[in-house]
Amino acid sequence: MSRRSSRATGPSSAAPASSGAARRLVLVGEFGRAQGLRGEVRLKSYTAEPAAIARFTTLQSEDGSRRFRIEAARPVAGAADMLVVRVAGIADRTAAEALTRLRLYVPRESLDAETLDEDEYLQADLVGLAVHNPAGTVLGRIVALHDFGAGDVIEIAPVEGGPTVLWPFTKAFVPDVDIAGGRVVVAAESLAAGDEDDDGRG
Repeated sequence: MSRRSSRATGPSSAAPASSGAARRLVLVGEFGRAQGLRGEVRLKSYTAEPAAIARFTTLQSEDGSRRFRIEAARPVAGAADMLVVRVAGIADRTAAEALTRLRLYVPRESLDAETLDEDEYLQADLVGLAVHNPAGTVLGRIVALHDFGAGDVIEIAPVEGGPTVLWPFTKAFVPDVDIAGGRVVVAAESLAAGDEDDDGRG
């Protein structure tokens, strides 16, 4: 079975951040605790290749009030998505500690140059897409993506309301992804079919 892949751009929800403007921001990382005395800080990267976050020249806080440039980065042993970084203008531990828990974003257009493999999608592009059945009926909308260890799962808010539904994000379950058209097609007449199948595998 061909497994679809959603390029990570944030934690479980992976939703693009927006202040209401047309320009969308995508969460790509989060600062952790200070490392040592010379201003280095830990950084959890949400990019597919963790070190790639250091190449962004448009890193900013969610409100856009602060910009950041990573001057150097090295991996943390035993933590594939964790880096120790040196940030321009951060020269001591006190300044590094002030960054703790601060999330880093880039404008969505900064990601347009990325090369995606076949059946690979940015999570920020998937969240918000309408979910259709094969007949064209709108069943709901994607509100989040998760990976609980067995592959990506989309979380769908049903159009009629009620609890959200988790649906495997594989080609078998989601045969058609149309980013430009703003929709995905699931291989079932209703969302209940995905829930039943998920329960059966558990």
